[in-house]
Amino acid sequence: MPGDLSAAGDELAALRAANARLREVVEAKDIEIAALRAAVEAGQARQAELIRRLELRVAELERRLGQDSTNSGTPTSKEPIGAKERRKAERRQRQESERERRKDRKRGGQPGHRGAGLSWDQDPEERKSADPPAQCSRCGTGLADAGPAGQSWAQVWDVKISRFVTEWLLPALRCPCCGQVTTAQAPPGAHPGSISYGPGINTAAVLLSGYGNVPAERTAHLIGMLLGVPVSPGFVDKAASRLDDRLQDAGFDAAMQAALAAEPALGADETPVSVLTPDEDPDTGEPDDGSPHVLIIRPPGGKLTWLRALGSRRAAAITAILGFFTGFLITDGYTAYQQLLPKLAGIQQCAAHVIRRCRAVTKLGPGSLQSWAGDVIEILRRGDEVRRSGRPAPPRLPAGWRERKSMSRRPRCHCRCGRRRRGPRRSRSCAPPRSRCCGGSSGC
Repeated sequence: MPGDLSAAGDELAALRAANARLREVVEAKDIEIAALRAAVEAGQARQAELIRRLELRVAELERRLGQDSTNSGTPTSKEPIGAKERRKAERRQRQESERERRKDRKRGGQPGHRGAGLSWDQDPEERKSADPPAQCSRCGTGLADAGPAGQSWAQVWDVKISRFVTEWLLPALRCPCCGQVTTAQAPPGAHPGSISYGPGINTAAVLLSGYGNVPAERTAHLIGMLLGVPVSPGFVDKAASRLDDRLQDAGFDAAMQAALAAEPALGADETPVSVLTPDEDPDTGEPDDGSPHVLIIRPPGGKLTWLRALGSRRAAAITAILGFFTGFLITDGYTAYQQLLPKLAGIQQCAAHVIRRCRAVTKLGPGSLQSWAGDVIEILRRGDEVRRSGRPAPPRLPAGWRERKSMSRRPRCHCRCGRRRRGPRRSRSCAPPRSRCCGGSSGC
């Protein structure tokens, strides 16, 4: 018995030692498994974060690829291929959806739209009589012996283009004292002993080349075909310079600046231009490394437009031109205009640029997540319609308005209940139930 108990005790001790070793192994495995699990979870988190960043990057690249002149500041000359067709499709879809929302909209110009048709001239320069009709328009009978039956009218607006030459005679007088011969001065636009073009041809050259952006050679050809006066491309190139000299002598810039300073609000925007000889830096004498721009300044009504040349788009050049203004300035968000804020009454974001940004926002989220951007666009459009028409905006019609309006047109019941009859009137009282009024249920 004692030997068996001793052997059992040794075996129990060995089992306990083995169990302790197994526990150590299990604990080590648990620690290793926890570390591996933590590493796997960390790897999954890094992978999820990487996927999220890649999705955002792809979305940003898709947004940049989808940018055009309607949802960003990209000019139309730098739009990708297909942007114009996509813009037309979106405009067509928007117009169709607008017509679906407003079934009562008629075709053609809407109320408040200014027509562009011709009006009847009460005092025409020339009146002519057309030949009388030779036969009846219905039966074909000859109308040689027919009596007069009134008359109708038709007006044709046209222009007459004819070349005319004006020759100025410049008298010369000899001084009785010294014998000097003095010749009279030629009027503006004329030069002694030479032939020059008049203000009409100069105006055509300036409008076609400056306003119409027609090249000089093509402008010269157009003037020759339309006006019958041959001009050279060099004359067209110098027409704008001659106009600028005349405007500078007349103090045009000072008068335009004074007129714009009196406006309560102005809009300012800059656009890049291509020049042959850029401006020189006054400090170094080297060509200015900035990109030449034209600054457009005009009030919201558009009655004045001032174009100023910018050697670059730097803030100093812009603030130097707009330093005279103290009202509200409408811009596209360029930070250079913020330096004028201490002198201004305020800076407003251009509504067209707000619409572009809202269009870009509507494409970020599907469904109604970004529907507020569409509401902003609709509000701005309605405000522009009110401004153009000069009338207050009509309120939005609530749901069921047309049904209630059709009910209000039905004749009233002839009893004292004041209800609307649902059918044709058969009696002037509500006593008969078939009169289809209240039937006296209201106690009348």
